[in-house]
Amino acid sequence: MSTSSQATNSSRAWLRFKRNRGALVGLVLVCVVALLALLAPALAPHPPDVPYKSRTLTSRGVPIGPERAFPLGADSLGRCELSRLLYGGRVSLAVALASTLLLAIVGTGIGIASGYFGGLTDTVLMRGVDVLLSFPFLLVCMAINKTVARPGIWVLFLVLGFLSWTGLARQVRARTMQVRSLEFVTAARALGATHSRVIFRHILPNVASLVIVLCTTLVAEMIIVESVLSYLGVGVVPPTSSWGSMLQESDPYMRSVPRLLAIPAMAITVTVVGFNLLGEGLRDALDPKS
Repeated sequence: MSTSSQATNSSRAWLRFKRNRGALVGLVLVCVVALLALLAPALAPHPPDVPYKSRTLTSRGVPIGPERAFPLGADSLGRCELSRLLYGGRVSLAVALASTLLLAIVGTGIGIASGYFGGLTDTVLMRGVDVLLSFPFLLVCMAINKTVARPGIWVLFLVLGFLSWTGLARQVRARTMQVRSLEFVTAARALGATHSRVIFRHILPNVASLVIVLCTTLVAEMIIVESVLSYLGVGVVPPTSSWGSMLQESDPYMRSVPRLLAIPAMAITVTVVGFNLLGEGLRDALDPKS
């Protein structure tokens, strides 16, 4: 494919994306959430993990509500909810993006190798995918959490990345098998192009759009998974704040102080909706049949 045709396709994809209002809304939501997370040190009114002992609970025995010093109120330990929300967004987004990047590299590599070479390579790799899919995800996470002393965020995104690439690999494999049979790939191989040249010059560019779309929606999935794991106590280790750990800490006050649950739940919902809308918009814009 020539450079001019690639530029033409890119401009058409961008025009299709701009006409999709849902995609634009998703892009705005994602950009706003990412910007707030990046600017957390400047926007947070207090350190996120410093409890204010003198202002822990009200006279009714519940966390203090919104006021000038605490715009979104405080939790049961007197920590600023707004600060924890901003810093928690940094942690949740960092884990989701890092794990998605890792699974994209692993899944794309294995999917292309399986679909391009076929035969024994395809059989071995796909049986490995089947074995990995048989592992109970939550039990593996709990086992690693109990095995590793003081597991950090890096353990969480490594676990999420290495256990979540199977679906991507299967879809990349299917697309690779389609591209492998096209005329320009057959011609390149007939002219003596090496396997690495065919893969990087012809196969990878033609599966890249699929990977981008899938990874955009996978970020949303990783945010939900991280939140669930942290809520169950096998994710982010306290006192580090994430949206999932904020949900866990709000559990005892679900009825008496519902805002402690509503605030991180709303942040998760907005972010997940934003990434899903963005992913759907990218899928429509990059669809070669559009």
